[in-house]
Amino acid sequence: MKTVFMTGGHAGLGLVCAGELAKAGQMHLILAGRDVAAVERAAAGLRAAHGARVTVIGLDVASLASVRAAASVVAGMVARGEMAPLRALVCNAGAQFAGPARTSVDGYELTFATNYLGHFLLVQLLLDSLAPDGRVVLTASGTHDPATMDGKMVGAALEPDALALAGEARGATAIGWGRRYTSAKLCTMLMTYELDRRLRAAGRATVSIAFDPGLIPETGLSRTAPAFLVGLIRTAPVKWLLGAMGVTMDSLSFSGAALARIALAPEFAECSGRYFQSNHGSLVDTRSSKTSYDHSRAAIL
Repeated sequence: MKTVFMTGGHAGLGLVCAGELAKAGQMHLILAGRDVAAVERAAAGLRAAHGARVTVIGLDVASLASVRAAASVVAGMVARGEMAPLRALVCNAGAQFAGPARTSVDGYELTFATNYLGHFLLVQLLLDSLAPDGRVVLTASGTHDPATMDGKMVGAALEPDALALAGEARGATAIGWGRRYTSAKLCTMLMTYELDRRLRAAGRATVSIAFDPGLIPETGLSRTAPAFLVGLIRTAPVKWLLGAMGVTMDSLSFSGAALARIALAPEFAECSGRYFQSNHGSLVDTRSSKTSYDHSRAAIL
């Protein structure tokens, strides 16, 4: 039985991915989320529809204590033989927070804590619970690249300085919500590549892959944005216009299935250190931003 741990697997992109994995059979899904009742409802639906084994774990990725507690539960179950080593760790949870900067329970800027810091810690804590050929898949975003239309529309990412980005809500800097998001996603890209380099140096076969699902207006990623704006980008004319402008976009069904493939499909077993994008019905092996390949910045981060 293959075991997959996923954050944010109870809604949107993650739920579609979880459904695709469950349909494959012989699957043990571990779904982790902050709203345990919502995660339980999603798990019940997956069990009923596909007969999958689904374990629910409470996890707020913006809380380092919560990350440590959830990782301890999973690592303990693997160590005791209560579940097989993880074939994939899918770090999918994420959010944009419009408006002024907010802090996490630990006092860090909430966008950075949610999209990068919590997942960074989770990966470190669960690396030894992965199968020898297991995979770490990080949901990234094309908005991290200021040279693309995705990045230009949201706002150019800042220097990937963890201390500055984590402290932004306490007045260290003053940046807009879009740039807070793109900066966190740039850190995700740097982490993906640095993790690959360190795994290779250690002689490990673990795979590290970044995946950009593209803009999917139907997800709750921008749930804190004004309702009229969320509704507007879900209309057919605006979707067409964004596509014509060169924005990376895809459907919930295609990107969710693509994430499931990257997590387990054999053709991605040799793709460590790579970046894939869903874009208008195609899954593309592509290049990320120039900064994301900077070894020195990655090592410092």
